[in-house]
Amino acid sequence: QRQVVQSGGGSVQLGESLRLSCAYTGFTLDSVNIGWFRQAPGKEREGISCINPRNGRTSQNFSTLGRFTISRDNAKSTVYLFLNNLGPDDTAIYYCAAGPVRQDCQMNTDAYDFWGQGAQVTVSS
Repeated sequence: QRQVVQSGGGSVQLGESLRLSCAYTGFTLDSVNIGWFRQAPGKEREGISCINPRNGRTSQNFSTLGRFTISRDNAKSTVYLFLNNLGPDDTAIYYCAAGPVRQDCQMNTDAYDFWGQGAQVTVSS
């Protein structure tokens, strides 16, 4: 059974960091791309970053470049998103998702079929 399970998130202060985890099961390594998204109150879901776990190629939203980093542990079928130097504008529900593999992953929601349960990230100043 294919599924995506998230962990991590929480409440932090301005400038602090968090790690989000996304464990995907039921997929073969060469069949899946993983994407990270977030949705702030009253806003549309936006793509943050994505990765092809097999070849390690990534894409990232320009607004988070330099602060957020995506990585993978193929032995654990897990993708991580490291959130650094967080600010109030980063407050949102963060989602990871799995979708059919493409050589270069995409950050649009239509490219993903299986979604994690979401994780609240709240940053206070």
